[in-house]
Amino acid sequence: MYTISNNKNNLIEINKSKFIGFLIKVDSLEDIKTNLDKIKKEYNDATHICYAYKLDGMEKAFDDGEPSGTAGKPILELLKKNDLDHVIGIVVRYFGGIKLGAGGLLRAYVNTINELIKDTSKVEIIDAYKISFKIPYEKINLIENRNIKITYKEFDELVLYEAIVSDTDMQFIKNISTDFKILDKIKTSLS
Repeated sequence: MYTISNNKNNLIEINKSKFIGFLIKVDSLEDIKTNLDKIKKEYNDATHICYAYKLDGMEKAFDDGEPSGTAGKPILELLKKNDLDHVIGIVVRYFGGIKLGAGGLLRAYVNTINELIKDTSKVEIIDAYKISFKIPYEKINLIENRNIKITYKEFDELVLYEAIVSDTDMQFIKNISTDFKILDKIKTSLS
């Protein structure tokens, strides 16, 4: 299972209709809602805002008034075909006055998201842990070259870290730290 390395967007025009695509990495349902709300606000005059997402076994497709199965479901199928998770694909459509028909709509939505998928790198999603730990200052360099995602750092008598790490790095950090705690087990990419 993979996610995208960075967010992408594009614009495709077909028979005067504009299709603005977004491929966005998400880590929670709250991320999905935040991104959808932002796009709905920015493109509040759009004819349709269709989307699909996959997140930790959850998935949803939404056609937003387009003929059933011509927008959200094809986007979702593309995400599945490319083994993508932790991703939402959104297409904003401005109707250009020329009807595309069900087949034309399906091709337009698929092409918009497919171009974004082709244009991004994929990164593997792994089992990871959110952890908290403290280390003395002289051990900071031991974690600098590890594949960890530091989410918080505080300097006091010891250095307090909160981070997201793989199994391997968690064991290493557990061995060099004091006051080690596992906060949560998650699925994520470390890039």
